[in-house]
Amino acid sequence: MSKIKIIAEIGINHNGDMEITKKLIDAAASAGCDAVKFQKRTVDEVYTKEDLDKPRESPWGTTNRGQKYGLEFTERDYNTINRYCKEKNIDWFASAWDIESQTFLRQYDLKYNKVASALLTHKTLLKIIASEGKHTFISTGMSTIKQIEKAVSIFREANCPFELMHCNSTYPMPVGEANLRTIVTLSEKFDCKTGYSGHEAGIIVSVAAAALGATSIERHITLDRSMYGSDQAASLEISGLIKMVRYIRDVESALGSGEKTVTGKEKEIAKKLRKVDTL
Repeated sequence: MSKIKIIAEIGINHNGDMEITKKLIDAAASAGCDAVKFQKRTVDEVYTKEDLDKPRESPWGTTNRGQKYGLEFTERDYNTINRYCKEKNIDWFASAWDIESQTFLRQYDLKYNKVASALLTHKTLLKIIASEGKHTFISTGMSTIKQIEKAVSIFREANCPFELMHCNSTYPMPVGEANLRTIVTLSEKFDCKTGYSGHEAGIIVSVAAAALGATSIERHITLDRSMYGSDQAASLEISGLIKMVRYIRDVESALGSGEKTVTGKEKEIAKKLRKVDTL
């Protein structure tokens, strides 16, 4: 059984601050995560002028534009992230929200790509991602089976390895809406690895996803859930991340091979407890 990939989604919880970013990378590496993930946008491509002109109070001003640019890292910032993750021996990658961003990320020769739930129906972007041939995590929040089928066909036609991720795109997600059995449904229907991208509070749903056979677990992380940001409330603080990683690894160990065996210790106990053995 392959080891479950645990991805710590920093996303935009860095609030444009490289010191916060480094602390989150440190935490993910120390907790035993396999990778950290960011989000990359070309602001004027992803949002219309009307959207950007809307009023919005934030640490960067009074418009949506100020907030969006305040949360977007520069090439210099990504160079710093790239170096720092190498120092900490942890992979990083990002979900690109537009074609220019996906092209930008190529310079870092990253191991993985990511299709965010919001971009699953962006046919042109999916074709560009699939053309790179990298293992791609595809989140399926807000998507129908038909839409997922079309996305999967793009990656199969390009012979690009992929992994679906069951996801509910509510932030934060009520536990009763997790519908974790969908992990099994997607895995069987598409004959592929299927992980879980969670937006709930707490860790029990993510640990249950591991027990159901999720091949990857992705969770947003934060230094403090009360910090500014739309994703903070659906994120794990560092203590929760450490527990989740430990519990997932315990689940992996407990699941075993599925083959019924009698262990050496059991055989010793049987000698003491079994007085009749006529079978």
